[in-house]
Amino acid sequence: MNIKTLKYLSPATIYVLAFLAFSSQGWLTWSPMLYAWVIIPVVELLIKPDKKNMNAAEEELAKKNKTYDYMLYLFVAFQLAALLFFLQSMQQDKLSWWEIAGRVGSMGLLCGTFGINIGHELGHRNNRFEQSLAKASLLTSLYMHFFIEHNKGHHKNVATPEDPSSARYNEPVYFFYFRTIVFSYLSAWKIAAADCRKKGLSTLNWRNEMLQMQLIQIAMVLCLWLTFGKMATLFFLCAAAIGIGLLETVNYIEHYGLQRKATGLGKYERALPHHSWNSNHILGRLMLFELSRHSDHHYLASRKYQILQHHSDAPQLPTGYPGSMILALMPPAWFYIMNRRIKQFPKGE
Repeated sequence: MNIKTLKYLSPATIYVLAFLAFSSQGWLTWSPMLYAWVIIPVVELLIKPDKKNMNAAEEELAKKNKTYDYMLYLFVAFQLAALLFFLQSMQQDKLSWWEIAGRVGSMGLLCGTFGINIGHELGHRNNRFEQSLAKASLLTSLYMHFFIEHNKGHHKNVATPEDPSSARYNEPVYFFYFRTIVFSYLSAWKIAAADCRKKGLSTLNWRNEMLQMQLIQIAMVLCLWLTFGKMATLFFLCAAAIGIGLLETVNYIEHYGLQRKATGLGKYERALPHHSWNSNHILGRLMLFELSRHSDHHYLASRKYQILQHHSDAPQLPTGYPGSMILALMPPAWFYIMNRRIKQFPKGE
């Protein structure tokens, strides 16, 4: 194990701060969010992006190095442990409203940064064990249908009008939230129903994966209610909603205003590097397991996070993912900066 491998343990700093937030009071309950939304964005404004790719030999070694996989498994365990600790902490301590908000926001940060993001990475793997871990990770945000829609819907329809997870030109993020959350959920049902019909099964058959996921999530919420009480469960639901909001904000910035050319009725050119926004800012890359090298992910979805590449013909965000997400929440500023980049980018129209 070398430093190139160990660097992907650095996101554990957010877990350390989260456990501190769940066991402390006062401003420390907000420490994970101060780190994620103040310190990291400021530092990324000061540090130049790193466009360097691995050479062929380095990539081959990294691809075969199972340590990168083991670290993802470890973070799934961290996520489950953090959720239990959070629920216990919300039962035990007498907190002010802003301390409650700090802890809930911190758990929400974990849900979006790790629960859904690691579920995304493992969800692209082709073995049942890793896919099961992906679903367990997504369960901590009650967003299991992402496993279906992202792999079989988003990757097929990305940067087209058929994709609810691709933001349109001049679409405010607040309108996008409604469209992507509602229609991605409906899309997952359609995909799962189609899979059942291909197997000669009825839509409501127990083997319908979407139906299974809804039952699992309902059962989880009921178990939490019975074990930790209604208030702790309500706080968890709020944290899960924050995690979902973070995911969809990431979806918004990843494909905003970029479109694939139509080649026929309902058909489009292949998803290419210039159909995704990228960021080579190193802190955001590490904290999100290279998610910000998003063009390569869509160009070849089977590539593991540690070997994703920079593409010179891919459009670049003005800063890292955390800073870009903050910018997206201010639509006039976002449109002013990003629309100019789209117009200046030769393949962005």
